[in-house]
Amino acid sequence: MMFATGMGIGLVFYGVGEPLFFYMSPPPGTVEGSSAAAMSTAMGTTLFHWTLFPWAMYAIVGLGMAYGSFRLGRPQLFSAMFSSIFGERVVHGWGGRTINILAIIATLFGSACSLGLGALQIGGGIQSAGILEKVGSGVLVVIIAILTALFVASAVSGIERGIQWLSNINMVLAVILALIVFIGGPTLFILNVIPNAVGSFIGDLPQMASRTAASGDETMSSWLSSWTVFYWAWWISWSPFVGLFIARISRGRTIRQFVTGVLLVPSAVTLLWFSIFGGGAIGLQERAERAGNTGDALAKMVDGAPDINFDLILFDLLDKLPLNGWIATVLMVVTVLLIAIFFVTGADSASIVMGALSERGAEDPTKKSVIFWGVATGAVAAVMLLAGGDHPDEALNGLKNITIVSALPFVIVMLLLCVALWKDLSRDPLILRGKVARTVLEQSVTQGVDRHEGSQFSLMTTEIPIVAPAETSAEDATKSAQVFVTETDGKDSKDSTESKDS
Repeated sequence: MMFATGMGIGLVFYGVGEPLFFYMSPPPGTVEGSSAAAMSTAMGTTLFHWTLFPWAMYAIVGLGMAYGSFRLGRPQLFSAMFSSIFGERVVHGWGGRTINILAIIATLFGSACSLGLGALQIGGGIQSAGILEKVGSGVLVVIIAILTALFVASAVSGIERGIQWLSNINMVLAVILALIVFIGGPTLFILNVIPNAVGSFIGDLPQMASRTAASGDETMSSWLSSWTVFYWAWWISWSPFVGLFIARISRGRTIRQFVTGVLLVPSAVTLLWFSIFGGGAIGLQERAERAGNTGDALAKMVDGAPDINFDLILFDLLDKLPLNGWIATVLMVVTVLLIAIFFVTGADSASIVMGALSERGAEDPTKKSVIFWGVATGAVAAVMLLAGGDHPDEALNGLKNITIVSALPFVIVMLLLCVALWKDLSRDPLILRGKVARTVLEQSVTQGVDRHEGSQFSLMTTEIPIVAPAETSAEDATKSAQVFVTETDGKDSKDSTESKDS
């Protein structure tokens, strides 16, 4: 459920096209396109965009919300997480309302962008299946209306009944689709891609993380804005609702369990997904280029850039698999269904979160509020696609730009959230006890060595409850601990003086 909500629709839309695009046209200043090195660079760059970093953004928001709500009893509002920085008066006033509004705006446009991507790819599936010769803006608006009705109905039904049921279905469909591509595609090549992708990601991480417009000319700046900057903005715009959703389903977990589950598990699944679909596409493309058979190639270079239609490329990959006609048709229908359910799973979560934020952190927002935000998401996506006329791709590019703009203010919110979370954790009684234990042990050993030169000694402790208020420091709490240092000669032991200050 967490994985489907976090980035399901994006994986289906970019799973084939992005690695193939980077293979044919690597990032500026790296390697030559359509080469063995380009394959490693393509997979490493794709994992950089889709694995640890986006889930780290989700984890920061989710951990701050979960800790504040379940540990400190705060309402499930973004503004409530900043009590340790700004105080209750500001948080419950105009400052808190501003933070919550920014979270709603980022979520609204991030979800609308995903809805546009889903509508375009479903339209591509309809076109590939031969149902319609061309899918225009009118058809896309109808698709958006249907998807909006579906995810609003799912959101109104609640998390357990709607979202969890849909999540289970789309994960089953995703596994079936991945197995078919894995078996029907270049299987050995895909298996070799997995360790190669991990190695490339780790080896190239410093270069990828430090890549800026200063490291190249306008080509680098354009590339960054089209890919990395857009992705970072997209993840940030999704972080309010994904983080809050993750927090709601993670009650009872420790921080270590939370971070491990949010970072590693989805990243591992994402690695497998891109290795199967992206690696399979690169394998087929490489085979066609080596044989000089351009007819079997998934994409061609036009004016120095890969001519890849992201709406259709997944269906083009399925069409290249050695499948019977009716099986291929059924597979395309299943793929369209998977795209729809993946989007519905994410969008209904977003509607619930926007409803909760607009109702002062209500755990169960009213149906009217959920429906309103769901319809608003569909309306934003539809308006942007209609603005593009017969060129919906251009309208979607505009929507991407709006997503970047809407996410920028929330960057400041996330940075302040890191500070607020650190302050809250530093005052937690369990963490204070851990600091006290380490300090007391260090002081006691030092004192024992000083008092009993050359003699063996042992430490005896007595448990004294430490009541650590929110403002209690580790140094103050240490003063209430007592440790007894006992000298031993191997046979007998006698109590030494009590260490009052350790």
